Amino acid sequence: MALRIGLAARALPDVSAKQLLEILIDKLGPPLTEEKLTRVTVTQLKTGLASPDGEEDTEHLDAVTIPNYKEAVRILWGEAEGTELPEARPYGDGDMPGSIRVAIASNVGERMDGHFGSCLHFLVYQVNKQEIRLIDLRSALGAGQADDRNAFRAELIKDCQVLYVVSIGGPAVAKVIKAGVYPMKLSEEAEARDVLAKLQTILDRNPPPWLAKIMGVAAKDRVRFAAAEPLEDRGC
Repeated sequence: MALRIGLAARALPDVSAKQLLEILIDKLGPPLTEEKLTRVTVTQLKTGLASPDGEEDTEHLDAVTIPNYKEAVRILWGEAEGTELPEARPYGDGDMPGSIRVAIASNVGERMDGHFGSCLHFLVYQVNKQEIRLIDLRSALGAGQADDRNAFRAELIKDCQVLYVVSIGGPAVAKVIKAGVYPMKLSEEAEARDVLAKLQTILDRNPPPWLAKIMGVAAKDRVRFAAAEPLEDRGC
Protein backbone atom coordinates (compact mmCIF):
# COMPACT_ATOMS: atom_id res chain seq x y z
CA MET A 1 0.00 0.00 0.00
CA ALA A 2 2.83 2.39 0.81
CA LEU A 3 4.26 1.92 -2.66
CA ARG A 4 0.90 2.57 -4.33
CA ILE A 5 0.31 5.72 -2.29
CA GLY A 6 3.81 7.00 -2.99
CA LEU A 7 3.53 6.39 -6.74
CA ALA A 8 0.01 7.86 -6.85
CA ALA A 9 1.26 11.03 -5.15
CA ARG A 10 3.91 11.37 -7.85
CA ALA A 11 1.15 11.27 -10.46
CA LEU A 12 -0.46 14.33 -8.81
CA PRO A 13 1.72 17.44 -9.31
CA ASP A 14 2.46 19.38 -6.11
CA VAL A 15 0.79 16.73 -3.92
CA SER A 16 2.96 14.98 -1.33
CA ALA A 17 2.61 11.37 -0.22
CA LYS A 18 1.72 12.62 3.27
CA GLN A 19 -1.07 14.81 1.89
CA LEU A 20 -2.47 12.01 -0.24
CA LEU A 21 -2.34 9.62 2.72
CA GLU A 22 -4.37 12.07 4.82
CA ILE A 23 -6.96 12.44 2.04
CA LEU A 24 -7.31 8.67 1.68
CA ILE A 25 -7.79 8.19 5.42
CA ASP A 26 -10.39 10.96 5.45
CA LYS A 27 -12.31 9.59 2.46
CA LEU A 28 -11.96 5.84 3.07
CA GLY A 29 -11.69 5.73 6.86
CA PRO A 30 -8.98 4.21 9.03
CA PRO A 31 -7.32 1.81 8.87
CA LEU A 32 -6.44 1.81 5.19
CA THR A 33 -6.45 -1.56 3.47
CA GLU A 34 -5.69 -2.72 -0.05
CA GLU A 35 -9.39 -3.49 -0.49
CA LYS A 36 -10.31 0.07 0.45
CA LEU A 37 -7.81 1.49 -2.04
CA THR A 38 -9.60 -0.36 -4.84
CA ARG A 39 -12.72 1.71 -4.08
CA VAL A 40 -11.18 5.18 -4.28
CA THR A 41 -12.57 7.45 -7.01
CA VAL A 42 -11.46 10.48 -8.99
CA THR A 43 -14.19 12.51 -7.27
CA GLN A 44 -12.87 11.60 -3.82
CA LEU A 45 -9.36 12.69 -4.72
CA LYS A 46 -10.61 15.86 -6.38
CA THR A 47 -12.78 16.91 -3.41
CA GLY A 48 -10.04 15.90 -1.00
CA LEU A 49 -7.77 18.51 -2.55
CA ALA A 50 -10.43 21.20 -2.36
CA SER A 51 -10.23 24.05 0.14
CA PRO A 52 -11.89 23.64 3.59
CA ASP A 53 -14.95 25.67 2.54
CA GLY A 54 -15.72 23.15 -0.17
CA GLU A 55 -14.61 25.32 -3.04
CA GLU A 56 -11.74 24.11 -5.17
CA ASP A 57 -8.45 25.83 -4.47
CA THR A 58 -7.85 26.50 -8.14
CA GLU A 59 -4.41 27.98 -7.61
CA HIS A 60 -3.25 24.72 -5.98
CA LEU A 61 -5.08 22.47 -8.44
CA ASP A 62 -4.09 24.13 -11.71
CA ALA A 63 -1.31 21.59 -12.22
CA VAL A 64 -3.57 18.60 -11.45
CA THR A 65 -5.60 17.51 -14.46
CA ILE A 66 -8.24 14.82 -14.89
CA PRO A 67 -5.67 12.47 -16.51
CA ASN A 68 -3.50 12.97 -13.39
CA TYR A 69 -6.40 11.95 -11.16
CA LYS A 70 -7.21 8.93 -13.34
CA GLU A 71 -3.59 7.78 -13.30
CA ALA A 72 -3.42 8.18 -9.51
CA VAL A 73 -6.60 6.13 -9.09
CA ARG A 74 -5.26 3.43 -11.41
CA ILE A 75 -2.11 3.21 -9.32
CA LEU A 76 -4.05 3.06 -6.06
CA TRP A 77 -6.14 0.23 -7.51
CA GLY A 78 -2.92 -1.67 -8.20
CA GLU A 79 -3.35 -1.72 -11.97
CA ALA A 80 -0.26 0.29 -12.93
CA GLU A 81 3.08 -1.25 -13.83
CA GLY A 82 5.53 -0.98 -10.95
CA THR A 83 2.96 -1.04 -8.13
CA GLU A 84 3.97 -4.55 -7.13
CA LEU A 85 7.10 -5.15 -5.09
CA PRO A 86 9.48 -8.08 -5.45
CA GLU A 87 9.23 -10.78 -2.80
CA ALA A 88 11.85 -10.90 -0.05
CA ARG A 89 13.32 -14.24 1.00
CA PRO A 90 13.96 -15.42 4.57
CA TYR A 91 17.41 -14.82 6.01
CA GLY A 92 19.02 -15.89 9.27
CA ASP A 93 22.34 -14.89 10.77
CA GLY A 94 25.07 -17.11 9.39
CA ASP A 95 23.11 -18.16 6.28
CA MET A 96 25.59 -16.47 3.94
CA PRO A 97 29.17 -16.48 5.31
CA GLY A 98 31.30 -13.54 4.25
CA SER A 99 28.27 -11.46 3.28
CA ILE A 100 27.45 -7.78 3.70
CA ARG A 101 24.08 -6.04 3.88
CA VAL A 102 23.27 -3.52 1.17
CA ALA A 103 20.40 -1.03 0.91
CA ILE A 104 19.23 0.31 -2.45
CA ALA A 105 17.05 3.40 -2.82
CA SER A 106 14.18 2.42 -5.10
CA ASN A 107 10.84 3.58 -6.44
CA VAL A 108 9.71 0.92 -8.90
CA GLY A 109 10.19 -2.82 -8.85
CA GLU A 110 13.68 -4.13 -8.21
CA ARG A 111 15.55 -1.07 -9.50
CA MET A 112 18.20 1.29 -8.19
CA ASP A 113 16.32 4.44 -9.22
CA GLY A 114 15.76 6.41 -6.02
CA HIS A 115 17.08 9.60 -4.47
CA PHE A 116 17.81 9.20 -0.76
CA GLY A 117 15.46 11.99 0.30
CA SER A 118 12.50 11.01 -1.88
CA CYS A 119 12.67 7.27 -2.68
CA LEU A 120 9.56 5.28 -1.83
CA HIS A 121 11.40 2.39 -0.23
CA PHE A 122 14.72 0.69 0.35
CA LEU A 123 15.47 -2.76 -1.03
CA VAL A 124 17.71 -4.59 1.43
CA TYR A 125 20.00 -7.35 0.18
CA GLN A 126 22.45 -9.76 1.74
CA VAL A 127 25.37 -10.15 -0.67
CA ASN A 128 28.44 -12.39 -0.75
CA LYS A 129 30.66 -13.73 -3.55
CA GLN A 130 28.18 -16.48 -4.43
CA GLU A 131 24.72 -15.08 -3.81
CA ILE A 132 22.52 -11.98 -3.93
CA ARG A 133 19.46 -12.35 -1.70
CA LEU A 134 16.68 -9.78 -1.26
CA ILE A 135 15.84 -10.08 2.45
CA ASP A 136 13.65 -7.05 3.19
CA LEU A 137 11.70 -4.12 1.73
CA ARG A 138 11.37 -1.02 3.89
CA SER A 139 8.85 1.70 3.13
CA ALA A 140 10.06 5.28 3.51
CA LEU A 141 6.54 6.74 3.41
CA GLY A 142 6.68 7.61 7.11
CA ALA A 143 9.58 10.00 6.49
CA GLY A 144 7.09 12.66 5.41
CA GLN A 145 5.73 12.85 8.96
CA ALA A 146 9.11 12.78 10.72
CA ASP A 147 10.73 15.84 12.28
CA ASP A 148 14.03 14.88 10.64
CA ARG A 149 13.38 13.06 7.36
CA ASN A 150 17.04 12.26 6.71
CA ALA A 151 17.48 10.78 10.19
CA PHE A 152 14.28 8.74 9.74
CA ARG A 153 15.56 7.27 6.49
CA ALA A 154 19.02 6.60 7.91
CA GLU A 155 17.42 4.77 10.83
CA LEU A 156 15.59 2.49 8.38
CA ILE A 157 18.88 1.15 7.00
CA LYS A 158 21.22 1.37 9.99
CA ASP A 159 21.79 -2.41 9.95
CA CYS A 160 23.25 -2.16 6.43
CA GLN A 161 26.89 -1.52 5.56
CA VAL A 162 26.44 0.00 2.09
CA LEU A 163 23.78 2.21 0.48
CA TYR A 164 23.33 2.80 -3.26
CA VAL A 165 21.41 5.89 -4.40
CA VAL A 166 20.95 7.99 -7.54
CA SER A 167 21.64 11.12 -5.49
CA ILE A 168 22.05 12.24 -1.90
CA GLY A 169 22.73 15.64 -0.35
CA GLY A 170 25.50 16.56 2.05
CA PRO A 171 23.40 16.70 5.25
CA ALA A 172 21.89 13.32 4.40
CA VAL A 173 25.34 11.83 3.78
CA ALA A 174 26.35 12.88 7.28
CA LYS A 175 23.28 11.16 8.78
CA VAL A 176 23.90 7.98 6.79
CA ILE A 177 27.58 7.80 7.76
CA LYS A 178 26.68 8.46 11.40
CA ALA A 179 24.39 5.41 11.19
CA GLY A 180 27.41 3.34 10.13
CA VAL A 181 26.43 3.04 6.47
CA TYR A 182 28.74 3.75 3.49
CA PRO A 183 26.81 5.79 0.85
CA MET A 184 27.48 5.14 -2.84
CA LYS A 185 26.05 7.51 -5.47
CA LEU A 186 25.65 6.20 -9.02
CA SER A 187 24.93 8.69 -11.78
CA GLU A 188 22.57 6.43 -13.73
CA GLU A 189 19.60 4.29 -12.76
CA ALA A 190 20.07 0.55 -13.10
CA GLU A 191 18.61 -2.82 -12.21
CA ALA A 192 19.44 -3.49 -8.57
CA ARG A 193 20.88 -6.91 -9.26
CA ASP A 194 23.18 -5.53 -11.98
CA VAL A 195 24.58 -3.06 -9.45
CA LEU A 196 25.06 -5.82 -6.91
CA ALA A 197 26.67 -8.14 -9.46
CA LYS A 198 29.41 -5.54 -9.92
CA LEU A 199 29.79 -5.36 -6.16
CA GLN A 200 30.16 -9.14 -6.07
CA THR A 201 33.09 -8.87 -8.48
CA ILE A 202 34.80 -6.43 -6.11
CA LEU A 203 34.11 -8.67 -3.12
CA ASP A 204 35.71 -11.56 -4.95
CA ARG A 205 38.64 -9.63 -6.41
CA ASN A 206 40.01 -6.92 -4.17
CA PRO A 207 37.71 -5.43 -1.49
CA PRO A 208 38.94 -2.35 0.38
CA PRO A 209 40.08 -3.05 3.96
CA TRP A 210 36.91 -1.67 5.58
CA LEU A 211 34.78 -3.94 3.40
CA ALA A 212 37.05 -6.94 3.91
CA LYS A 213 36.70 -6.45 7.67
CA ILE A 214 32.89 -6.53 7.40
CA MET A 215 33.17 -9.72 5.35
CA GLY A 216 35.14 -11.36 8.15
CA VAL A 217 38.49 -11.48 6.35
CA ALA A 218 41.38 -11.79 8.82
CA ALA A 219 43.55 -8.67 9.18
CA LYS A 220 46.64 -10.43 7.82
CA ASP A 221 44.75 -11.37 4.66
CA ARG A 222 43.33 -7.96 3.87
CA VAL A 223 44.92 -6.38 0.83
CA ARG A 224 45.62 -2.68 0.58
CA PHE A 225 42.92 -1.00 -1.45
CA ALA A 226 44.46 0.89 -4.36
CA ALA A 227 43.15 4.42 -4.86
CA ALA A 228 43.20 3.78 -8.60
CA GLU A 229 40.55 1.08 -8.17
CA PRO A 230 37.59 2.79 -6.47
CA LEU A 231 34.67 0.71 -5.28
CA GLU A 232 32.35 2.92 -7.30
CA ASP A 233 32.06 6.55 -8.34
CA ARG A 234 30.57 7.76 -5.07
CA GLY A 235 30.13 11.42 -5.87
CA CYS A 236 29.31 11.99 -2.20
